[in-house]
Amino acid sequence: MTQAEADRQRLDKWLWFARMARTRTAAAQLVADGHVRLNGQRITQAAKAVRAGDVLTIGLARDVRLIRIVATGARRGPYEEARLLYEDIAAGDASS
Repeated sequence: MTQAEADRQRLDKWLWFARMARTRTAAAQLVADGHVRLNGQRITQAAKAVRAGDVLTIGLARDVRLIRIVATGARRGPYEEARLLYEDIAAGDASS
């Protein structure tokens, strides 16, 4: 695997690792239903590669999240670990 491939991750897998969906299947369905935008473009392919620096707009059941990807995940861990994968732009995250 090249370094460029290591810096990218499937969108559905990243959403699941970041705890934006309960299951990877639900994450793929969220993308397929058109509820996710990547850098302003509507995405319907769950296999679309994302990397650090990309901006996602995610329409969830009761919320719309605007987040910047900080890192790709290695596993689906606890919330504290998942929270390190992104920064919330809409909330004006103080750490940015």
